[in-house]
Amino acid sequence: QVQLVESGGGLVQPGGSLTLSCAASGSSFSSYAMSWYRQAPGKERELVATMISTSGSTNYADSVKGRFTIARDNAKNTVYLQMNNLKPEDTGVYYCKATMMIPPWRAYWGRGTQVTVAS
Repeated sequence: QVQLVESGGGLVQPGGSLTLSCAASGSSFSSYAMSWYRQAPGKERELVATMISTSGSTNYADSVKGRFTIARDNAKNTVYLQMNNLKPEDTGVYYCKATMMIPPWRAYWGRGTQVTVAS
């Protein structure tokens, strides 16, 4: 069982930066793959970035590759999303997700934090 709380969202100018945090409580999320998703109004939720702790591997959506970085601090039970060179199309609600790395692949979601990129 994992509880996730996102923070760090807000309004930022195009080209600016934000760092989102996802604080976990309950079970240690070192046993979970951690991901960030986002959902813009009227659009489907999309995977932004994933980090698998057992391998250290990361994956990014093509739309954010080179601009966003996912990182985790297991000692602090926190995962981060560093977002640079933000664009208006990055606007949306960003969600943290923890997924078990073994079957039954149970997933836990945070409630989301709003990111708005606008002038």
